[in-house]
Amino acid sequence: MKLTAKGRATRQRIIEGAAAHLRSDDAVGVTLDDIRAITGTSKGQIFHYFPDGKEELFLAVARFEADRVLDDQQPHLSALTSWAAWDRWRDAVVARYRAQGRSCPLGVLMGELGSTPGAHEVISTLLHRWESELRRGVVEMQRSGHVAGSLDPARFAAALIAGIQGGVQVLRSTGRVTYLEAVLDTLLDHLRTSGLAGPKLGS
Repeated sequence: MKLTAKGRATRQRIIEGAAAHLRSDDAVGVTLDDIRAITGTSKGQIFHYFPDGKEELFLAVARFEADRVLDDQQPHLSALTSWAAWDRWRDAVVARYRAQGRSCPLGVLMGELGSTPGAHEVISTLLHRWESELRRGVVEMQRSGHVAGSLDPARFAAALIAGIQGGVQVLRSTGRVTYLEAVLDTLLDHLRTSGLAGPKLGS
């Protein structure tokens, strides 16, 4: 559907309003009527911008939330070229999930969407983009001599993603971010001591 600038703005307002609600404590079981009331839009507007209804809207919100996961790590995620940059990225990740706490809007959306076509692609695309950025960062550190060439960048990036996801799941269960901090610090310590006596923390 081709939209005017005003139409695009309205559609985005609906997406962002739904996303904000899904970050609240009342996210489970949200309905289109809830979204309509929250965003100040009519049922006709909702179905104009999202003809397939709730599933199409929630899929758009899921894509928006997936983009936010990476946006919240910028500009650090795209500039992992020094130990100080990796530390800043680590702090940004921890700050994001500390602010998020037990809630997980993307998790709620995936639960609502179930087997909706395109739902799993949202997560796989997010993880692929995230892993690619981390892998690129490791390669840059190898090129500058900070990290041993024997380290497998793809495997290390995958371990970081898995560690973060595990830490976030524990955070959702316990409300404690310390597990996420522990896995990030352990993996980054491994990166620093991967076989080279390169520059140390903060260099």
